[in-house]
Amino acid sequence: MVLPRVIRAVIMGPPGSGKGTVSGRITKTFGLKHISSGDILRANINAQTELGLLMKSCIDQGQLVPDDVISRLILNDLRAIDGRSWLLDGFPRTVSQAEALDDVYTLDTVINLNVPFQTIKQRLTSRWTHLPSGRVYNTDFNPPKVPGFDDDTGEPLFQRDDDRPETVTRRLKSYETQTEPVLEYYRSKGVLETFSGTETNKIWPHVEVFLQRKLSSINQKVE
Repeated sequence: MVLPRVIRAVIMGPPGSGKGTVSGRITKTFGLKHISSGDILRANINAQTELGLLMKSCIDQGQLVPDDVISRLILNDLRAIDGRSWLLDGFPRTVSQAEALDDVYTLDTVINLNVPFQTIKQRLTSRWTHLPSGRVYNTDFNPPKVPGFDDDTGEPLFQRDDDRPETVTRRLKSYETQTEPVLEYYRSKGVLETFSGTETNKIWPHVEVFLQRKLSSINQKVE
Protein backbone atom coordinates (compact mmCIF):
# COMPACT_ATOMS: atom_id res chain seq x y z
CA MET A 1 0.00 0.00 0.00
CA VAL A 2 1.40 3.42 -0.99
CA LEU A 3 0.50 6.19 1.43
CA PRO A 4 -0.07 9.62 -0.16
CA ARG A 5 0.50 11.37 3.16
CA VAL A 6 3.15 10.80 5.81
CA ILE A 7 1.65 8.88 8.75
CA ARG A 8 3.07 9.17 12.25
CA ALA A 9 2.05 6.60 14.85
CA VAL A 10 3.17 5.27 18.23
CA ILE A 11 2.62 1.77 19.61
CA MET A 12 2.52 1.08 23.34
CA GLY A 13 2.13 -2.04 25.44
CA PRO A 14 3.80 -3.80 28.37
CA PRO A 15 6.66 -6.27 27.87
CA GLY A 16 5.21 -9.55 26.61
CA SER A 17 2.06 -7.94 25.17
CA GLY A 18 2.89 -8.95 21.58
CA LYS A 19 4.00 -5.44 20.62
CA GLY A 20 6.87 -6.73 18.49
CA THR A 21 4.60 -9.05 16.50
CA VAL A 22 1.92 -6.39 15.96
CA SER A 23 4.57 -3.79 15.00
CA GLY A 24 5.97 -6.16 12.39
CA ARG A 25 2.53 -6.73 10.89
CA ILE A 26 1.75 -2.99 10.81
CA THR A 27 5.00 -2.14 9.02
CA LYS A 28 4.53 -4.99 6.52
CA THR A 29 0.86 -4.28 5.82
CA PHE A 30 0.89 -0.49 5.75
CA GLY A 31 4.47 0.38 4.77
CA LEU A 32 5.36 2.34 7.90
CA LYS A 33 8.98 2.28 9.02
CA HIS A 34 9.40 0.65 12.44
CA ILE A 35 11.45 2.90 14.74
CA SER A 36 12.64 1.16 17.92
CA SER A 37 13.90 3.53 20.61
CA GLY A 38 15.99 0.69 22.08
CA ASP A 39 17.77 0.18 18.74
CA ILE A 40 18.49 3.92 18.49
CA LEU A 41 19.89 4.09 22.02
CA ARG A 42 22.12 1.05 21.51
CA ALA A 43 23.36 2.33 18.13
CA ASN A 44 24.34 5.69 19.64
CA ILE A 45 26.15 4.04 22.54
CA ASN A 46 28.02 1.70 20.18
CA ALA A 47 28.93 4.55 17.81
CA GLN A 48 30.05 6.66 20.78
CA THR A 49 28.13 9.71 19.61
CA GLU A 50 28.03 12.71 21.91
CA LEU A 51 24.57 11.82 23.20
CA GLY A 52 25.47 8.12 23.29
CA LEU A 53 28.48 8.82 25.54
CA LEU A 54 26.34 11.00 27.78
CA MET A 55 23.77 8.25 28.05
CA LYS A 56 26.39 5.56 28.74
CA SER A 57 27.84 7.73 31.50
CA CYS A 58 24.42 7.91 33.18
CA ILE A 59 23.88 4.16 32.84
CA ASP A 60 27.38 3.33 34.17
CA GLN A 61 26.73 5.48 37.23
CA GLY A 62 23.38 3.80 37.82
CA GLN A 63 21.48 6.99 37.03
CA LEU A 64 18.35 7.41 34.94
CA VAL A 65 19.05 8.93 31.54
CA PRO A 66 17.43 12.42 31.54
CA ASP A 67 14.27 12.78 29.45
CA ASP A 68 15.78 15.57 27.36
CA VAL A 69 18.75 13.39 26.35
CA ILE A 70 16.52 10.51 25.24
CA SER A 71 14.16 12.91 23.47
CA ARG A 72 17.02 14.54 21.55
CA LEU A 73 18.34 11.13 20.48
CA ILE A 74 14.98 9.92 19.17
CA LEU A 75 14.06 13.23 17.51
CA ASN A 76 17.45 13.36 15.74
CA ASP A 77 16.70 9.98 14.16
CA LEU A 78 13.14 10.95 13.22
CA ARG A 79 14.35 14.13 11.52
CA ALA A 80 16.73 12.02 9.45
CA ILE A 81 13.77 10.19 7.88
CA ASP A 82 11.44 13.14 7.36
CA GLY A 83 9.11 12.29 4.51
CA ARG A 84 8.70 8.67 5.63
CA SER A 85 5.72 7.26 7.48
CA TRP A 86 6.76 5.72 10.78
CA LEU A 87 5.66 3.63 13.75
CA LEU A 88 7.52 4.59 16.92
CA ASP A 89 8.05 1.82 19.49
CA GLY A 90 9.44 2.30 23.02
CA PHE A 91 9.13 6.08 23.07
CA PRO A 92 7.71 8.14 24.68
CA ARG A 93 7.84 6.56 28.14
CA THR A 94 7.09 9.71 30.16
CA VAL A 95 4.79 12.71 29.72
CA SER A 96 7.85 14.92 29.35
CA GLN A 97 9.03 12.79 26.41
CA ALA A 98 5.52 12.84 24.92
CA GLU A 99 5.49 16.65 25.09
CA ALA A 100 8.91 16.83 23.42
CA LEU A 101 7.62 14.64 20.58
CA ASP A 102 4.47 16.76 20.29
CA ASP A 103 6.55 19.92 19.93
CA VAL A 104 7.96 18.57 16.66
CA TYR A 105 5.41 16.12 15.24
CA THR A 106 1.64 15.72 15.22
CA LEU A 107 0.73 12.09 15.85
CA ASP A 108 -2.08 10.49 13.85
CA THR A 109 -2.68 7.71 16.35
CA VAL A 110 -1.32 5.96 19.44
CA ILE A 111 -2.05 2.23 19.48
CA ASN A 112 -2.16 0.73 22.97
CA LEU A 113 -2.13 -3.05 23.47
CA ASN A 114 -3.99 -3.86 26.67
CA VAL A 115 -3.20 -7.46 27.63
CA PRO A 116 -4.02 -8.69 31.16
CA PHE A 117 -0.92 -8.87 33.35
CA GLN A 118 -1.83 -12.42 34.37
CA THR A 119 -1.75 -13.47 30.69
CA ILE A 120 1.63 -11.77 30.17
CA LYS A 121 3.06 -13.31 33.32
CA GLN A 122 1.98 -16.78 32.17
CA ARG A 123 3.37 -16.12 28.68
CA LEU A 124 6.77 -14.86 29.83
CA THR A 125 7.38 -17.25 32.72
CA SER A 126 6.71 -20.18 30.36
CA ARG A 127 9.74 -19.20 28.21
CA TRP A 128 12.93 -21.24 28.35
CA THR A 129 16.02 -20.53 26.27
CA HIS A 130 18.90 -22.51 24.79
CA LEU A 131 21.58 -19.92 25.50
CA PRO A 132 24.23 -20.88 22.87
CA SER A 133 21.78 -20.69 19.94
CA GLY A 134 19.15 -18.31 21.33
CA ARG A 135 16.38 -20.83 20.57
CA VAL A 136 13.33 -20.05 22.67
CA TYR A 137 10.74 -22.58 23.82
CA ASN A 138 7.42 -22.02 25.53
CA THR A 139 6.12 -24.78 27.77
CA ASP A 140 2.53 -23.86 26.85
CA PHE A 141 2.56 -23.82 23.04
CA ASN A 142 6.08 -24.62 21.81
CA PRO A 143 7.55 -27.09 24.34
CA PRO A 144 10.85 -28.93 23.81
CA LYS A 145 10.54 -32.62 22.93
CA VAL A 146 12.27 -33.48 26.20
CA PRO A 147 11.31 -31.13 29.05
CA GLY A 148 14.23 -28.91 30.04
CA PHE A 149 16.47 -29.77 27.09
CA ASP A 150 17.14 -28.32 23.62
CA ASP A 151 15.70 -30.30 20.68
CA ASP A 152 18.82 -30.04 18.48
CA THR A 153 21.71 -30.40 20.93
CA GLY A 154 20.16 -32.02 24.00
CA GLU A 155 21.79 -29.32 26.10
CA PRO A 156 19.91 -27.91 29.12
CA LEU A 157 17.55 -24.95 28.77
CA PHE A 158 17.62 -21.96 31.09
CA GLN A 159 15.10 -19.37 32.18
CA ARG A 160 16.43 -15.84 31.64
CA ASP A 161 16.37 -13.52 34.62
CA ASP A 162 13.86 -11.33 32.75
CA ASP A 163 11.48 -14.30 32.50
CA ARG A 164 11.49 -15.28 36.18
CA PRO A 165 8.12 -14.71 37.87
CA GLU A 166 9.38 -12.16 40.41
CA THR A 167 11.20 -10.18 37.69
CA VAL A 168 8.17 -10.21 35.38
CA THR A 169 5.94 -8.91 38.19
CA ARG A 170 8.38 -6.11 38.95
CA ARG A 171 8.72 -5.11 35.27
CA LEU A 172 4.94 -5.03 34.77
CA LYS A 173 4.36 -2.89 37.86
CA SER A 174 7.12 -0.52 36.76
CA TYR A 175 5.58 -0.24 33.27
CA GLU A 176 2.14 0.47 34.71
CA THR A 177 3.42 3.20 37.06
CA GLN A 178 5.51 4.89 34.39
CA THR A 179 3.17 4.55 31.43
CA GLU A 180 -0.32 5.24 32.79
CA PRO A 181 0.25 9.05 32.80
CA VAL A 182 1.41 8.83 29.15
CA LEU A 183 -1.71 6.90 28.16
CA GLU A 184 -3.83 9.49 29.96
CA TYR A 185 -1.96 12.27 28.15
CA TYR A 186 -2.78 10.77 24.74
CA ARG A 187 -6.31 9.86 25.84
CA SER A 188 -6.95 13.52 26.65
CA LYS A 189 -5.72 14.48 23.18
CA GLY A 190 -8.11 12.05 21.52
CA VAL A 191 -5.45 10.03 19.67
CA LEU A 192 -5.29 6.94 21.91
CA GLU A 193 -6.82 3.72 20.56
CA THR A 194 -6.74 0.76 22.96
CA PHE A 195 -7.03 -2.88 21.86
CA SER A 196 -7.71 -5.44 24.59
CA GLY A 197 -7.33 -9.21 24.49
CA THR A 198 -5.24 -12.19 25.49
CA GLU A 199 -4.06 -13.43 22.07
CA THR A 200 -2.06 -11.43 19.53
CA ASN A 201 -3.70 -13.22 16.59
CA LYS A 202 -7.13 -12.13 17.83
CA ILE A 203 -6.07 -8.55 18.60
CA TRP A 204 -4.34 -7.99 15.26
CA PRO A 205 -7.45 -8.07 12.97
CA HIS A 206 -8.99 -5.25 15.04
CA VAL A 207 -5.77 -3.21 14.78
CA GLU A 208 -5.66 -3.83 11.03
CA VAL A 209 -9.28 -2.75 10.45
CA PHE A 210 -8.79 0.36 12.60
CA LEU A 211 -5.66 1.41 10.70
CA GLN A 212 -7.28 0.81 7.31
CA ARG A 213 -10.16 3.12 8.29
CA LYS A 214 -7.82 5.65 9.92
CA LEU A 215 -5.47 5.89 6.95
CA SER A 216 -8.37 6.02 4.48
CA SER A 217 -9.88 8.89 6.45
CA ILE A 218 -6.56 10.77 6.59
CA ASN A 219 -5.92 10.35 2.88
CA GLN A 220 -9.44 11.52 1.98
CA LYS A 221 -8.76 14.76 3.84
CA VAL A 222 -5.66 15.28 1.72
CA GLU A 223 -7.52 14.92 -1.59
